[in-house]
Amino acid sequence: MDWTFAAFVLFGLSIGLMFLGLPVAIAFFGTNIVAALLFMGGEKGIAQIINNGFGAMTTFALVPIPMFLLMGELFFHAGLATRFFNATDKMLGNVPARLSYVTLLGGTAFAGPAGSSMGSCALLGTLMVPEMTRRGYSKYLSIGPIMGVGGLAVIIPPSALSVLLATLGQTDVGDLLIAGIVPGFVLALMYGVLIWGWVKVDPSAAPQYAVEPIALREKWRLFWVDVVPMVGVIVFSVLIMLVGWATPTESAALGALSVVVVAACYRTLTWAAFRKSIEGTLRVTVMSFLIIFGSATFAQVLAFTGTSSGLVNFFLGFELTPMGLLWVMIGIVFFLGCFMDQLSMMLLTAPIFFPLAKALGFDLTWFGLIMLLALEIGYTTPPFGLLLFVMKGVAPPEVTMMDVYKAALPFITCSLLLIVLLVYFPPLATWLPRLAR
Repeated sequence: MDWTFAAFVLFGLSIGLMFLGLPVAIAFFGTNIVAALLFMGGEKGIAQIINNGFGAMTTFALVPIPMFLLMGELFFHAGLATRFFNATDKMLGNVPARLSYVTLLGGTAFAGPAGSSMGSCALLGTLMVPEMTRRGYSKYLSIGPIMGVGGLAVIIPPSALSVLLATLGQTDVGDLLIAGIVPGFVLALMYGVLIWGWVKVDPSAAPQYAVEPIALREKWRLFWVDVVPMVGVIVFSVLIMLVGWATPTESAALGALSVVVVAACYRTLTWAAFRKSIEGTLRVTVMSFLIIFGSATFAQVLAFTGTSSGLVNFFLGFELTPMGLLWVMIGIVFFLGCFMDQLSMMLLTAPIFFPLAKALGFDLTWFGLIMLLALEIGYTTPPFGLLLFVMKGVAPPEVTMMDVYKAALPFITCSLLLIVLLVYFPPLATWLPRLAR
């Protein structure tokens, strides 16, 4: 059987079903059923891919996903995130563009466990943009950091998307989580320098205004009471994994338990907050596991029909260097980001790109980190990046789509610079996982 025909059926049908408005998981599941009927012997093929799909969903490595999601949901619904934002705002005092820094710090800390850049963008846009607009901030400086935070959230642990991509790419979950720490701080520094330079060049972008001064003693109280416990939970869950005291699964479970304890100590762990957190966690977890089910069966059909090996050999047949092929893969992700969400892009690209990366001799942890950043950049790539339209939906009415594009570009540039650093200096990503091992 010619693998090109199978590839046309598999990719054409899945993309066509998504454009018709079907959920991603259902679109791929339907594609897999059709492929089993055409290429795998009908009912026996369907039974085989269903068995493999359920086998993929019962992998122990997937347990961190609901645990990290529960951490993020509890942070928001128990009011811990709001306490952190308010405390950071007061502690920064008269620092120029302090609300942009608050967005950067808070979004980085809490968007990762949430597992959804769209949800984080909508929440931060609703919380921060009206206040920054009221204070006279430039529309670019108020909405830009919110979109930029997504790049940090997907690589700095705890990140549910990192766990999901590592599972789909069949690489080590712990290594990918740890690999994002150093590049994540480098990107955060880039964002901080960008905001600082922006205000230096154009002070009117973040006008100074009178802030009620608070005593040094009160700042210390806010730091120890409202900042340290929340940041401590995240640092604790990463540190015990980094030093080898816990696996990613155990780290995620202990992190979620720590948030419950902290919320209980603040007496904010109400039944309503707990119920909303569980509901939100279940909603995203079920969606993620359906994606994994679709990916496992999709990868099986690709392998059975020879499409996987055919595509890998097709790309290897080009007279391109391994780095040239890497940039081709990154460009494909950028393009797909104009039409798809991150989970859809993962599902479509992971079964092809990771085997290709392995054939090219790439370190899969390093490659996975680059793909995470590419997925996030693709999500905000003009003119049709989905996150851009989410931002437009929560921004004030006077903000045009062109304003959203302009606000995103400087932060996209920072993420692109980080990808270039990672491509040409791999130890930035691989050093810490090797040290941890």
